[in-house]
Parts: sequence; structure tokens; C-alpha cells
Amino acid sequence: MSAVTAVVIDFYGTLTLSTPNDAWTEAAAASAAPLGLSTDRWREALDASFVERATGALGDLTETFRELARRCGVSPSEEALAEACSARVRAQNALFRFRPDARGALETLSGRGFRLGLLSDCTPELPAAWPDLEVAPYFDTAVFSCVEGIKKPDPAFFHLVCERLGVRPADCLYVGDGGSHELTGAAGVGMTALLLRAQDWHSNSAHDREEDWGGPEIGSFTELTSLVSTPGLSARSHLAHHQGRD
Repeated sequence: MSAVTAVVIDFYGTLTLSTPNDAWTEAAAASAAPLGLSTDRWREALDASFVERATGALGDLTETFRELARRCGVSPSEEALAEACSARVRAQNALFRFRPDARGALETLSGRGFRLGLLSDCTPELPAAWPDLEVAPYFDTAVFSCVEGIKKPDPAFFHLVCERLGVRPADCLYVGDGGSHELTGAAGVGMTALLLRAQDWHSNSAHDREEDWGGPEIGSFTELTSLVSTPGLSARSHLAHHQGRD
């Protein structure tokens, strides 16, 4: 492992508490009702379109919901569409619940001189809310898939966050819950990838998650801060005992 000077962190299920499947269903129900659709049908449309939505292929939220409603066989009024979008934003914002030790860890890492980057597979609600989130000021850059048109595990996505941080992939520690095969993707470009397997990890519902990750892992952000003390320190020896930890 090269000397670590930057830490790149995933958003959903990593910075935030895990979101179980029933919470996603409740969130879908909020925007299904104004469209006159059943929760199951709307949830199915949302799940099936995740890659399109996460890469911005369907446009902004209003355009996305108009297209997904069409796929579900309905043509909502502009008023109903606006109500559904507002319900979606409220439901998504309610999921932005951060891990208790996340903010303190970010403050510590930033104070130690590490460059911090966010890399998220997300839909338009997150970049819209990002500037007002309590964790945002600690990050030097935030890169969103729906804005850039690419997502994990595309190597270009990882290279992009490194470019904006002004560092090499080999200088980065990547921390994520494993969604979208992000850990393999990060390791593939030369980052050192860490699985954050918090106590609620097993309850999280994430797209295409790496259930069989055999690399190093941690259980909390507090543990992360104990691994990296100052930029430029090689953490290879510190990570050795985390390899494949249960």
C-alpha cells in the first residue's frame, strides 16, 4: 500500500445508517400515492430503473417520474407529478441519518490533513440536498453518479474523484459498505478498499452489494480514525489484522 493522503467515502449505508428493505418500500409508497399507483408497482419501477436513474439517463426528478409513470401505464397531471416529486424528496431526506461517529471522524481526518472525497451512486435528490447536510463541509469534493453519468464500479468514476482531490488512486483509502461492487472497483484502480461492516450492515438493502468481500474491513468510523493518523503514513501493517475480519 502506498502512503495514504486521502480518504474517499461512500454515502448510503456508509456515512448513513443502513436502510432496510421496508424503509425503501415506505419511501416508495409516499411517491406512489399521488400517481395513483400501488406501492408494489411503483417500487418495481424504481428498482428496475436504478442504473438509469443513478446515471442521470432519465433526466431530473420530474422527467424521471414522468417516464417511470408512463412505463407503469399512467399519465399523471403536472400537479400529481409535482406532489409525487415532493413526496420523494421528503422521503429521501428522511433517510439521511448519519452514523453517530461519522461527523467526529470526518472532523478528525480533516484536522489531520487528509483530503476527503465523497463518491456516491445516487439519484438527483442527494446532490440537491448535499450543500445543507451536516457532513458536507468536511469534504474537499463530492462526486455524484447522476451528475457525472457514470457509476460504480466503472474505473472512470474512481479516477474522477482522485482527479478532483489532486491525488493518485494509490494514495487513497476507500471506505464503503460494498454496494455496486464498489470495493472491487476501488481496489481495481489501485485504491486500498475497506469494507465498513457496521452492526446494522446485514439489515441494509443495497444495489448489487459485495456479500463475499474478503479484504480488510472495519466496524465503525472510530475504528477508521485509529488506522490512519497522519497523511503519508503507510497503513499496510495496521490493515493486516483487518483482512477478512468477522
